[in-house]
Amino acid sequence: MLRVDVQAKSAGAPPAARVRGVLSRAARAAKTPASAGNGRAPRGATGRAPREVSVLFCADTRMRALNRRYRGQDRPTDVLAFPTADSESGFLGDIVISVPYAEREARRRREPGAREIDRLLVHGLLHLMGYDHETDDGEMDALEARIRRRLGLADSAESSARRVPAVRARRSR
Repeated sequence: MLRVDVQAKSAGAPPAARVRGVLSRAARAAKTPASAGNGRAPRGATGRAPREVSVLFCADTRMRALNRRYRGQDRPTDVLAFPTADSESGFLGDIVISVPYAEREARRRREPGAREIDRLLVHGLLHLMGYDHETDDGEMDALEARIRRRLGLADSAESSARRVPAVRARRSR
């Protein structure tokens, strides 16, 4: 069972029970070593779900300060993940989500803010498990899309992207 510590320092954060539910379901969906196509299993993907994650919901000001300090980018972002150096303890690390940033993205997509936050929780968890979309040739993106579909969080662009190759395949035959 996944233990999740939730702190909300910004209005609009989801209830802790929802956060725990999303992360628990995502962890179960991501736990198989076969998810790593390069032969190495990410941290936490050892055939059992990770045991502990901390989540902080904050405002843009705090997120901007964290992003500047740890990534050298002087602007807010939607989600940051801070993996722990010692995954043997069962604590994977911290996920930080800017609620106002997530709400802006949700409005842009014309979807509920809760859905965007759920997506960011999945994204952050995968980073804590050792996936990195900037260096893994699409592994994380593919796994994240699969988990989002399983949890009912796929957006219209992901759904369209899944259908397009099938349509092209039929036309080319």
